[in-house]
Amino acid sequence: MIINDIFMLIEATQVAFSGKEENLDMNFSGLSEQQILNIFDHSEFKKSLPFNIHPIEYFILLCAVAPHIYPPTFNKFYVSINNNKLSGVYLGGEVHAEKQTFYPTIETVIFLLNGFKIKERISMIPLFEGSNTVIAQNLIQVEKVESNRSFTTSQLIPTGELFALIRGLEFKPKYGSGFPASLLETKMEWEDLILPYQTLDGLNELKLWMKHRQRLEDMPELSKKVKPGYRVLFHGPSGTGKTLTASLIGKAFNLPVYRVDLSMVVSKWVGETEKNLKQLFDVAENKNWILFFDEADSIFGKRTQTNSSNDKYANQEVSYLLQRVEDFPGLVILASNLKSNMDAAFNRRFQATITFPMPDEETRYSLWCKAFPKDFKLSEEIDLWEIARKYELAGGAITNIIRFCSLKAFESEELIIQNEDLKYAITREFRKTGKSVK
Repeated sequence: MIINDIFMLIEATQVAFSGKEENLDMNFSGLSEQQILNIFDHSEFKKSLPFNIHPIEYFILLCAVAPHIYPPTFNKFYVSINNNKLSGVYLGGEVHAEKQTFYPTIETVIFLLNGFKIKERISMIPLFEGSNTVIAQNLIQVEKVESNRSFTTSQLIPTGELFALIRGLEFKPKYGSGFPASLLETKMEWEDLILPYQTLDGLNELKLWMKHRQRLEDMPELSKKVKPGYRVLFHGPSGTGKTLTASLIGKAFNLPVYRVDLSMVVSKWVGETEKNLKQLFDVAENKNWILFFDEADSIFGKRTQTNSSNDKYANQEVSYLLQRVEDFPGLVILASNLKSNMDAAFNRRFQATITFPMPDEETRYSLWCKAFPKDFKLSEEIDLWEIARKYELAGGAITNIIRFCSLKAFESEELIIQNEDLKYAITREFRKTGKSVK
């Protein structure tokens, strides 16, 4: 579908050259507005974009992606630079000699739009900043260049998201250094979640925002006073349902939840943490995704006094993260075992702080009753109420116990949960945390 647009681009760019030697036409003053509109108006691919786009923005997108789909797109540019090195000063671009392929830079697009007109160059720069729709929507990225190089030497790089659109596929970023987050899913339903009333009450406000967020943003008086997005802290001991709740919120509203791998985000190298965070938020912005930062205090923790240059950079990274979280237009969930570990600057910016306490006896009893699959029977000596009363365990630990007991039941082929297996699994869970069973 986009291939027709690429052939129209090739035809349009021929006017920049004169003669058989592919010399630049020194009278070239840029492609005409009609030429740009002709490509735009005849494009079928632009109709598949989930947002409105300006003809020049689409031209920039097309220039960026064309040689990755059809390498000979800018053959004349490649030949012209080979014949006359001076051509490269005007045409810009990255030349790959082995592939005999020319990849456009900002300089290339400015030349195609502006030709040899010098005065208009400055007015072109904003076309390659964050206000450009295709950059804001993460369809193309502008290469970051060294400080001693001109901004216009930056290559325009098509993203995986753009290629997914071209192929008519749903974009699902691959987990890795470029996107340090993985999709969080669950087979459980909201009815399976067992939490105390106070926690459920806090979640109700969050669900109200999810339900009415668009109406909130569409009301001029409210949108002036209330920033987009919702930031919430889940805090409480491990295994109390923070991760499950995050995945169920996404499931309830049919939104993907991405759990951020902080081990890949946080780096000991100066500036790398900020770079990793930027990659994450640049991809996630405007996607209507839910971001879930587990064990968030490892990066959202209290800032230190600047006793060294490392402390200074660490605090700068926290400040950068604070700004990106605050500007994120969707739901950001931070999870921490201890609320006191969180930086006070973050606490002030949460719309809600929801406690996930250790379950009490009644809650533990409900967890035990729901935990065992219906296909299994309990041996007669098992008293779930007594177990719930005696052993202070969180839901995550109870799930681990059920898994072990189920495997033991499969081994015996009787599908009966034995009391000795249950007691052994309970003892093992307590030992994990350094506690002894009374």
